[in-house]
Amino acid sequence: MELANAVAVVTGGASGLGLASVKRLIAGGARVLIVDLERSNGPAVAAELGQGTQFAAADVTDEAAMGAAVAQAEAMGKVRVLVHCAGKGGSKRVVEKDGSPMPLAHFADIVSVNLIGSFNALRLAAAAMAKNEPVNGERGVCILTASIAGYEGQIGQTPYAASKAGVIGLTLCAARDLASRLVRVCTIAPGIMDTPMLGRLPENIRAGLAASVPNPARLGEAGEFGLLV
Repeated sequence: MELANAVAVVTGGASGLGLASVKRLIAGGARVLIVDLERSNGPAVAAELGQGTQFAAADVTDEAAMGAAVAQAEAMGKVRVLVHCAGKGGSKRVVEKDGSPMPLAHFADIVSVNLIGSFNALRLAAAAMAKNEPVNGERGVCILTASIAGYEGQIGQTPYAASKAGVIGLTLCAARDLASRLVRVCTIAPGIMDTPMLGRLPENIRAGLAASVPNPARLGEAGEFGLLV
């Protein structure tokens, strides 16, 4: 896709995979709207990046807030790109060591952010893209973020793996659904990435995760994700 003068919406764009994607899109000539939580450093990031970059505070599960964010992006120009990186993790077993079951609210919260949030961003961005005149046979592209956990989840990842598997399942259906609108849908399913979410883990656990990667035995870098966008 030709990015020059296109408007891109990047959720979770204030840090990690999202920020790497923002930088990649700006380098390609796009104008970017960063969507992140109000408590994020999104305004400072947008100001530092310049190039017409804007920020919108929104929880991806909030219909009204995300609708307002997409409307803000439309005011910037033709929305042709969505990169949805906002997500949430958390480690709990189905039955904890003390015998207590995983709180249902924990499962529901992660699925809500990762799966329902993905669909909310997708549907709103796709509706904006559907208004565009086609360029080279397409009106826009929506890029979602899944995870290797969606294919091969580990102990303690039940809600996270389920939510990411849901994103994987959503992708093909949405791609077929939106093909007639000339809007592409795809998903990147990265391995273990060195993101702020992973940064909250103890260093010994991070080192163990890096060592578990066959080759190269290290965590993935956000910039490597950005190269795929």
